Amino acid sequence: MGKRRITRREFMRDTAIAAAGVAVGIAAAHTDAAPSKPKPKILNYNEDMEYRRLGKSGLMISAISLGGHWKRLIAGTGWDRGTEGLDVLDKNRHDIISRCIDVGINYVDACSGSEIITYAKALKGRREKMYFGFSWYEWEPRFDEWRTADALVKGFDQGLKESGLDYVDLWRISAMMGGENTDAEVEAMIEAFERVHKQGKAHHFGISSHSREWLKHVIEKYSQVEVILTPYTAASKVKPTNSLFDAVKKQDVGVFGIKPFSSGSLFKDGAGAGGKSTDGDDQLARLALRYILTNDSITAPLPGLISSHQIDNAVQAVKERRNLDLKETAHLDAAAKEMLANLPPDYQWLREWKWV
Repeated sequence: MGKRRITRREFMRDTAIAAAGVAVGIAAAHTDAAPSKPKPKILNYNEDMEYRRLGKSGLMISAISLGGHWKRLIAGTGWDRGTEGLDVLDKNRHDIISRCIDVGINYVDACSGSEIITYAKALKGRREKMYFGFSWYEWEPRFDEWRTADALVKGFDQGLKESGLDYVDLWRISAMMGGENTDAEVEAMIEAFERVHKQGKAHHFGISSHSREWLKHVIEKYSQVEVILTPYTAASKVKPTNSLFDAVKKQDVGVFGIKPFSSGSLFKDGAGAGGKSTDGDDQLARLALRYILTNDSITAPLPGLISSHQIDNAVQAVKERRNLDLKETAHLDAAAKEMLANLPPDYQWLREWKWV
């Protein structure tokens, strides 16, 4: 018996049913698929730079960022000494900021009045290219008279006025280096931040200290702390137990590693006056930065950079293989031991930062 012919009405009915089934299937597929998460916006993005999340702040920060201290810009001077008000400093910082912007660096950290004024001037007209970390430490809780919320707000507002800044991205208050500030003083810092935050003058809150134990206590007790700044050098290692980074991960706190080169002691000539360096020093700088970045709890190290060459060399470290091989590890370990042996008198305390 031959197959019955399908009428036009039956054909239209069956086609409509099939089309409806396809539509339902597509809708189900879209429903079952996990919604794609929006990618975080990255300030001053450059495809050759790596960006890391700064903890609960949500900011995406360049894996190499700019430390505020300028080292040996002029022969015989240290950071923040002998260059105040000099045209050479203003030009150098303007040029350094320009090169940082070119290569995708998007955070600069300033922790003294002179640094803040200098970098605010260097960023004029291009403030939207870099996040600004602010600490006018002379008016912060390292000193007795700056340990109340009222005093801190007064100092902060005066700092904005003197630097010509309307706001800062991160107010990273400089606490006492040894961790002597009390909980009441920490609460005063938080209150001060909350006041200026409500006024739109500071977007995020952090604390800087050289005491691991104190920082661990603070971030475990106060969820308002989004970021910490603390030393992490070429000789530093993560403690197997009870590490500061255990608390960092649990509390989702961003970390800037300061003193990556131990005040230039990693290098044979202290990094060289005027930003000059040897091939050997360039290699050591890259090894140190690569090593520090293997710690995924650290958002970015903050090297002090005083030449375009130093910036480009630091950025090259991001592009190189992350994990050091056996030969590179041995080379950096030997240099780190020599570094600790040659620390200047005012940096002997960095010996205590072998385990963090």
